[in-house]
Amino acid sequence: MNRNFVETIVGALVLLVAGVFVFYAFAKSDRSGPDGYEVVARFGRIDGLKRGADVTMSGVKVGTVTSIELDRKTFQAVVRLAVSSSVPIPEDTNAKIVAESLLGGMVVVLDPGGDKTMLKAGGEINNTQDAISFTELLAKFMFSGTGSK
Repeated sequence: MNRNFVETIVGALVLLVAGVFVFYAFAKSDRSGPDGYEVVARFGRIDGLKRGADVTMSGVKVGTVTSIELDRKTFQAVVRLAVSSSVPIPEDTNAKIVAESLLGGMVVVLDPGGDKTMLKAGGEINNTQDAISFTELLAKFMFSGTGSK
């Protein structure tokens, strides 16, 4: 009977520690997104970009991708970005999709322009650059040297 009591106490401690880890993970996660405003950007291709991907400016995270959908008239990807309210975005800002690292996912990089007028909530970033497919780039590199002497 003494052994069952010890096993029960150890099991309870394991469950308590697991609960603390789960609470810590939820407390530190960025599941709510930034307190800010949403802007829209349209891209011809968004290879590998996912909902929840980072939006960065000068290498600093300023927001997240909240949704991605297809415009059925223009066949462009409509990407909604939640940007922190402390970061104003000039209207002539350029948005491009780049690889976070060689093995990492894709991120949206905002290059601010010089316009004095700032985008408002629900505004659209008109200057966009599509994602570059790594496999296409590699194929161009591999086969660019062949053919001419």
